[in-house]
Amino acid sequence: MLMDYIQAAMSQARYDRLEDGSYYGEIPRFRGVWANSTSLECCRTQLQEVLDDWIVIGLQLGRRLPRLPGVRAFPSKARLAV
Repeated sequence: MLMDYIQAAMSQARYDRLEDGSYYGEIPRFRGVWANSTSLECCRTQLQEVLDDWIVIGLQLGRRLPRLPGVRAFPSKARLAV
C-alpha cells in the first residue's frame, strides 16, 4: 500500500530545468516536497527521498495524506511506531 502511494505521488511530479542548468522538481498538493539537483535523475531520486520522509513525519504527527486517484487511502488514524 505504501509503495503504491509513493509511486502514484511520484507520477504527479513536475520538473523544470532552471537557467543555471539544474533541475527543480515538486509534487503538486504535497506542500514542502521539492528537490533541486544538477541532473534530472538525481532530482528524481532526491524528490522521492523527500517524499518518503514527508510521509513518515506526517504519519507520526497524525496528519492526513493527500488522496491520490487509484490508491487506497491510509486510515485516518494511521500512525507509525516510533
